[in-house]
Amino acid sequence: MLGIYWLMRTAHVLAGATWVGGSIMYLVVVIPALRLGGPAPKVGAAIAAQFKRLTNLCMGILLLSGGYLIFDRLTQTTLGWPYLLTLFLKIAAALAMFALALYMGQSNVRKLAKRSTRFSQVAPQVMVGLGVLVFVLGALLNLLFELTIAAK
Repeated sequence: MLGIYWLMRTAHVLAGATWVGGSIMYLVVVIPALRLGGPAPKVGAAIAAQFKRLTNLCMGILLLSGGYLIFDRLTQTTLGWPYLLTLFLKIAAALAMFALALYMGQSNVRKLAKRSTRFSQVAPQVMVGLGVLVFVLGALLNLLFELTIAAK
């Protein structure tokens, strides 16, 4: 059973790192490069389509592995309210990321040259911020779990 746990945990961390790292790359490198390069709608559309596929794959892996990891942790030991509150906040932030990714994946929002609303303009920054928050909360969850086990 330990092998499945480590496989799920590894898949979870890699999918999260890929998505958040890709979002940082998109925000810091791809968007500015496309703006500097002038009109290149085919290139921008191809990048957006590939990143959407990667994001969808990561979301699927995160949902499956996250569900398994939650079940595994909650059935293993008695966890206190700090752990449960942190878990709730992490899940809420992750679900907000999923909703934002679905919003940004819509073809009319994805067009880099014509971001019409303020929310569409700041969505990539919000995505990165939520991703960093989810990672921090995940690290806090591990710390709280280890402290719970050490106390026994």
